[in-house]
Amino acid sequence: MRDEYRIALAGNPNTGKSTLFNALTGLRQHTGNWAGKTVSHAQGSVQYKDKTFHLIDLPGTYSLFSNSTDEEVARNYIVFEKPDITLVVLDATSLERNFNLALQVLEMTKNVVICINLIDVAEQRGIHINERLLTNRLGVPVIKISARNKKGFPMLLDTIDRIVTGAIECNPVQITYPDEIEEKIKQIEPKVQGIVGNHLSARWVSLRLLDGDEVLLNELSKRLVVAEEV
Repeated sequence: MRDEYRIALAGNPNTGKSTLFNALTGLRQHTGNWAGKTVSHAQGSVQYKDKTFHLIDLPGTYSLFSNSTDEEVARNYIVFEKPDITLVVLDATSLERNFNLALQVLEMTKNVVICINLIDVAEQRGIHINERLLTNRLGVPVIKISARNKKGFPMLLDTIDRIVTGAIECNPVQITYPDEIEEKIKQIEPKVQGIVGNHLSARWVSLRLLDGDEVLLNELSKRLVVAEEV
């Protein structure tokens, strides 16, 4: 069994994502820029039991629809670099707004952990969150944390460990769209599957193509050409 794993951190700006990254990695981190981009890149590591988790702090974004360089970088890493787990950090005081990004990630990749941060602030405001209910509805672990106070870290690290060892299996909920869209997905998904194979979610790629995401289409073309050459 492997002893090193890559964990990507995704989230809206100001959710405490970088606070979580810094609290987990401490001084075991370094920064730079993403290849060919001016977007900063931070990577660090945390030891847990007999494993090393390499954390990649993705740019904070409100969506992953290729509308900006930050969104493109975050999306490409999750989709093409395939981290072992993607942590989606949400603000407990603004869940409805934050869930837009979380649901997008759940369509893109299987191994996801939802980290509801700032839980201490939410509780002070009388906001109570049922993480077990959310886990059942989303099909992935939901952990309540306070990155600033390191609350919930043992549960978070144990959950990551249990996913990579296969003790926990993630089964993300599949979002159902209006009948017209679902019918179009059925028409093109088999063709997309034939092109991308098991490397990407054919359903997700189909959705992005229906949405006219030319940036993703160009990225797919480049990466498929490279894969064929290799």
